[in-house]
Amino acid sequence: MNTSQTTYKRVLGEYTSHKTGPLLFISAGIHGNEPSGLQALEKVLNVLSENKPEIRGRLIAVSGNREALENNVRYIDEDLNRTWTEENIANKITDTHEKKEMFCIIEVLKNYPESQYEKRYFLDCHTTSSASKPYISVQDVNDNDNWAHQFPPYIIRGFSDIVYGCIDHYLSRIGVTGFVFEGGQHESPDAVKHHEGMIWLALAKACNLDLNELRTYPEAAAYIEAMKADQKTFEIEHRHEIKNGDTFKMEPGYENFQPIKKGEQLAIHNGKKIISTWDAYIFMPLYQAQGNDGFFVVREVE
Repeated sequence: MNTSQTTYKRVLGEYTSHKTGPLLFISAGIHGNEPSGLQALEKVLNVLSENKPEIRGRLIAVSGNREALENNVRYIDEDLNRTWTEENIANKITDTHEKKEMFCIIEVLKNYPESQYEKRYFLDCHTTSSASKPYISVQDVNDNDNWAHQFPPYIIRGFSDIVYGCIDHYLSRIGVTGFVFEGGQHESPDAVKHHEGMIWLALAKACNLDLNELRTYPEAAAYIEAMKADQKTFEIEHRHEIKNGDTFKMEPGYENFQPIKKGEQLAIHNGKKIISTWDAYIFMPLYQAQGNDGFFVVREVE
């Protein structure tokens, strides 16, 4: 899936039937090597334009790190999904490309103030460097967790409580309800389908879209709905941090939610073997050049 030299508009598109209701704010491409959410949004927007179904409220779709997307790299100067801190925003710090991108996205959202909508929801679309089932990452504040549990995939709590500066942390802080959806591995052909399915379900649940009104019921939505029977919730127990200048290599073959045992070698960090002290599950093992998170350890909680 190579999107090198592809240019995305900041606002990919909007859709409304001009009826009072919620705002659904969907972002994708916050990391420039994760284009599948953008491709899914384009597919959904095309179907909406052709079918013209009724919804309540409004859908707004935005792109994230546009220059990184054009170059198919995770970021230019720093991770855009670590810049959304209270300090950066309050002090209007714009010393990197990503902070400038962040303020551009904030300006878009300001055009859709809380006062004009019954409620504001967000969905932030990502993919992972390792093979993975699709899953929801939710910050357990406000009504985010209750909202996330209305959707079928696996759910992870606590990522934004450990890793600060994520866009979902900012959106939750200003009172927008939602979560991050990880659609699978960056290059997986299924990632676009997973994102498309979640976008359709978000439109149905947030904006009362009747999917049966479309000329063809979205296959991608039915695929995600089928995951409900296997829904599980996990919480993060440990983060293995990588600092600038460190050398880190994950042992090969790990996938998200793969069981790990005590005594198992997980990685090599600065020449030292990293041995598991957990009987749990591995989460987000790093298999790309850029990134500050080597892996996480998670436990099933319900």
